[in-house]
Amino acid sequence: MNSEAPAMPIDETLARYSDLLYGTAMTVYVVAVILFLGALAAVRGRRLEQKQLVNAGASGTQTRMPGRVDESSRRTLGEKLGNMALPVVVVGLVAHIASIVLRGIATDRAPWGNMYEFISMTCAAGVLAGLVILRKREHRPLLSFVLLPVILLMFIAGRWLYTQAAPVVPALKSYWLAVHVSIISVSSGILLVSGVASILYLVKMRWAATSLDDAAAVSTRPGVAGSIRRVVEHLPSAEHLDRLAYKCVVIGFPLFGLGVICGAIWAEAAWGRFWGWDPKETVSFIAWVIYAAYLHARATAGWRNNAAAWINVAGFVAMLFNLFIINLVVSGLHSYAGL
Repeated sequence: MNSEAPAMPIDETLARYSDLLYGTAMTVYVVAVILFLGALAAVRGRRLEQKQLVNAGASGTQTRMPGRVDESSRRTLGEKLGNMALPVVVVGLVAHIASIVLRGIATDRAPWGNMYEFISMTCAAGVLAGLVILRKREHRPLLSFVLLPVILLMFIAGRWLYTQAAPVVPALKSYWLAVHVSIISVSSGILLVSGVASILYLVKMRWAATSLDDAAAVSTRPGVAGSIRRVVEHLPSAEHLDRLAYKCVVIGFPLFGLGVICGAIWAEAAWGRFWGWDPKETVSFIAWVIYAAYLHARATAGWRNNAAAWINVAGFVAMLFNLFIINLVVSGLHSYAGL
């Protein structure tokens, strides 16, 4: 190894632009969430209006006036807000990716060498995965529930985990940094979407109306419970949410396993052993086993519904635990938070 090679100077200007784009991306994501939630609220108003029209049509016949545009053929406010929100998310993702790229150019290394950069990369991967997996029009409002944890993670990273652009510690100066951490980041972003989908599935199973009469009563029910039920009624069906969660794990689980294998190869080169039950390695193995159990449960009769969803949520929690608690609280060979 050429450890004596001089480190490249940090480009402070590009680093500042990277930070500015990071904040811009987070702000744009917030705007997108507001638009998506507005679309859901508009859908509720539209459905109530259609219900009133149906009731009115049942009591008498409707006549169409010559030259009058049919109201049902017009685009609703919810559709307009949803169509506006999607390009807003794309703009935010472009700013987010530009922030990551500029950080890498400014430091002349892979831009995921500390907790701040790793979370930024994972969040960008989660947004990209959400855009691809939820690209259908009826699924797009679900992006708001993906963006909410992304915004929270980005806020935590920018507020408490931020580190100035700088070279990485000597132990991370390896090409395996670009390979291992990038694969783990992308897989974590995909599994984030899966975890959100399973949580929404469980909420849908718990709070969804079971009949048309219940749905009508939900629209006028006051209080927090009524508000939750009204939001749940606008989500896709439980079957769709379960299928989305499964598709994400089918893609993210092999990537996560590949990332763990690459990490083991790097560990052998850096520390002389493939596996040493370091806290990070241990929890990564536990998360891998949980996701394997989810795939097995999803294919087993009697476990396909709520039980499998709870296992997937447990894997999501294990992934977050591995991201924050292990890196920030537990001391180990992977304690490279940069704090």
